[in-house]
Amino acid sequence: GRVLVTGGYDGISQNLASAEIYDPKTGAFSPTGTMETSRQFHTATLLADGQVLVAGGWTDGRVALASAELYDPATGEFNPAGTMTTPRLDHVALLMKDGRVLLVGGSGAGAYLDSAEIYDPGTGKFSPTGSMATARMDFARTTLADGRILIAGGHDGAGYFASAELYDPAAGTFNQASPMTEPRAEESVTLLPNGTALVAGGAHDKDISAVASAEVFDPTTGKFSRVGSMAAARAYHTATPLLDGRVLVVGGYDASATSLATAEIYNP
Repeated sequence: GRVLVTGGYDGISQNLASAEIYDPKTGAFSPTGTMETSRQFHTATLLADGQVLVAGGWTDGRVALASAELYDPATGEFNPAGTMTTPRLDHVALLMKDGRVLLVGGSGAGAYLDSAEIYDPGTGKFSPTGSMATARMDFARTTLADGRILIAGGHDGAGYFASAELYDPAAGTFNQASPMTEPRAEESVTLLPNGTALVAGGAHDKDISAVASAEVFDPTTGKFSRVGSMAAARAYHTATPLLDGRVLVVGGYDASATSLATAEIYNP
């Protein structure tokens, strides 16, 4: 039940290799092992065996990383975990039902990425898999009940997308889904108890025009439909499922790029 916090950057834009543990029983943070490489904009994915895969990001000099590390909570140490097929940062990493990790999108080598790859804890290796139809970052993503992975929205630095794709782990391919009702990036997505996925807020364009609208993806029809709007326009917020099926939406920034302290509840 403890939480691992890794890397990032400090107030003077120094990339960090340090890590710490939050213990909910004591309400306190304590230092743990140090990563071999300082990094920010990386991913950290909890694996089935309790280890955490830390992958990609960038280090000093804004160099995109292909390196990866494994954190072992039993020893409190980080160990090398191979090399990704593509250096990437601001990507997404999702644990699949078979225990492998899908790493997809983001940016690297001065370009936005449509590529994806798989980390297999059994072999400790990364291997390429199918590519998205659209290069994108800052997109919504979640693993559906049937094991497929929903990718929706995002941007490529110029355009913001309404398009959506579904990754099939069995086939190793992305397939186009019906688009969202409007383009959005930096939005949240939350899997609901009935198997649908709530997509909320986000920005419409690079001018940070956060929106309050929300919609739901139904995997049985493959389509999005509008639901009630949030009380506040927000992007880069969090949306966390509660035990009773409702969703807690917290923070983010509004249409004028002002950080928000407010929170609200979505009742499905």
